[in-house]
This record gives sequence, C-alpha cells and structure tokens, in this order.
Amino acid sequence: MATELRQAAVVAAVSTVVGVALGLLWLWLAPKVPLISDGKAVFLRDSEGESAVGADGTFVLLALGFGVVAATLVFLIHRHGGVALVLALAAGGVLGSALGWGVGTFLGPTHDVVAHAREVGPNVVFDAPLKLEMWAGALLAWPLAAMIVHLALTALFGPRDPEDTWPPEPAA
Repeated sequence: MATELRQAAVVAAVSTVVGVALGLLWLWLAPKVPLISDGKAVFLRDSEGESAVGADGTFVLLALGFGVVAATLVFLIHRHGGVALVLALAAGGVLGSALGWGVGTFLGPTHDVVAHAREVGPNVVFDAPLKLEMWAGALLAWPLAAMIVHLALTALFGPRDPEDTWPPEPAA
C-alpha cells in the first residue's frame, strides 16, 4: 500500500508540474483577440471574430491531449496500479489544468486593458488578455480524458482475473 501511495503522489506531482507546459502551449497556440481604442473606449477590432471562443477551445483540446498522454504513460508504467493511481491521475489533471490556466493568463497580455490602451495610443491594435470563459469545463477536460483513456486501456490490456472452472473440481 505504501508503494502505491508513493507512486500516486509522483503521478499527481508530475501531472501538476506538466501543467506549466499546458499553460505555455496555450499561450503560444491560442488565437489572439485584437482590441482597438479610439482614445475614449476600447472595442473589439473584429466584432464578429471567434478568437475568444478559440482560446477556450485551444485550452480544452490541449488539456484533452495531455490527459490522453498522462493516462497512457501511467498505464504503461504502472499496469498493475490500483485506485490510488487513478485518483492521483484525476487530481493531478485538475491541478495541472489549473496551473496551466494560471501560467497562460499570468504570462499573457496584461489584464488592465484600459491602461494598456492608453499606453499604445488611439487607433493601435493590441491583444486582449488571455481568458477562459468556460473555465469549469476546461479544467475538467484533462482529468476526464485521463479517466476514460485509462479505463479503456485497463479494460482492453489490463491483467485478467483467473477464470473459474465450472463445474468445480471435486475435493480429493
């Protein structure tokens, strides 16, 4: 049991730390939302654009990929793992997603849009801060993907219980 708990702690810790890579990839790949100021107010440069939704979608797709990879690695390394590993995979996925969200928003464009608009001046295009509008679903993408993939791999390739013979062998 102690070995399984140590393995679970390592899985949760590694998944959490890998969340930094999720945040950096999200920052790099997410579409930018262009804003423009007229000197009095800040507006979307393209009011019909779908960049804000694209940022959420990029995060979710990256998190799904991270969940698939994490579950596959945990299954391949700890094929005989128990419930603690699975729970650690889920908890690490939530923590990794939260850390990735924090890294992406912290390193992205400033959240003080008005000050940034004054800084760049009127009629100059600048990027809006990176945000997750659907944060609850996005944070659950990694652990859900990890749970589904780990369950599928365990069902398909996991160790099997011994078959019972019927009728039972007579006692000698």
